[in-house]
Amino acid sequence: MSDIPTRVQINEEGPREGFQFEKGPIPTARKIELIDALSETGLNHIQVASFVNPARVPGWADADEVVAGFRRKPGVEYTALWLNLKGLQRAMAAGRLDIKGSFSLTASETFLKRNQQRTLDDNIRAAHETIRMYKEHGIPLERAGIMAAFGCNFEGEVPHQRVLDLIQALLDIGAEHGITPKVFSLADTMAWATPKSIRALVGKVRNRYPDLTLSLHLHDTRGMGIANAYAGLEMGVAIYDATVGGLGGCPFAAHKGAAGNVCTEDLVFMLDEMGIETGIDLDKLIEVAQLAEDIVGHPLPGSVKMGGSLKALRARLH
Repeated sequence: MSDIPTRVQINEEGPREGFQFEKGPIPTARKIELIDALSETGLNHIQVASFVNPARVPGWADADEVVAGFRRKPGVEYTALWLNLKGLQRAMAAGRLDIKGSFSLTASETFLKRNQQRTLDDNIRAAHETIRMYKEHGIPLERAGIMAAFGCNFEGEVPHQRVLDLIQALLDIGAEHGITPKVFSLADTMAWATPKSIRALVGKVRNRYPDLTLSLHLHDTRGMGIANAYAGLEMGVAIYDATVGGLGGCPFAAHKGAAGNVCTEDLVFMLDEMGIETGIDLDKLIEVAQLAEDIVGHPLPGSVKMGGSLKALRARLH
């Protein structure tokens, strides 16, 4: 077990994750409203849009308009998702985003074909193409990741050795271009992780690659999001993706119900109670979670937006 970190970095992905997953159309103005509200909570990284094929992800058909409309706040990084060179070009053309280079491989080829219509060989070729474009435009390579690292709804358990081999492949791809990603993300894309499997896989990655900075992207489909985050903390992981209210999920994961990510305000509440710094104002974040629920027009799975913070309750009781 590693030392539990004293400070945690939370990357807010609610807008991108949430609006790709919602079934009904969300007005562009309301997407912008959520981003602007998140900017006032102390979050320093917000993923605001997804530049993907609108035929496959209609919730982000207005990505260009959303990116043009939100208010940038000093000290906050605003990023976006893309899956190919066309998406990256759109993000760059917007002129309002912090372009952070990233690339990923997927531990389940079946899911990769559903999600991106690619084989693993295609995935690797695309990674090389993407890095060449990053270098051409002076974009730093911030992050590499393994999707479906903990299990797959189509292939079942993912062997740990496969994940380790894919991390080596990521390192080799970067090395061919003379660069090393700063952070390596392990994504529980289809919510197979449990605290036991978090400890096991992170432990094996740490043993083989002790110098890598790891992050976790956790889904809460089976109610394991916060428990898995706690297991990650026990293993020394200090970077987490999260979504306000528990928004979102992967539309290609074949889940019957909502497959939201680990909830930002629930995670911040736990970290606050553990004395771990985040720089985030929990009370403001709870208000934004309630706003998110109003925007999507249905209940969201986050718990703390309903129960409130203990800090506020303690103040009233004293």
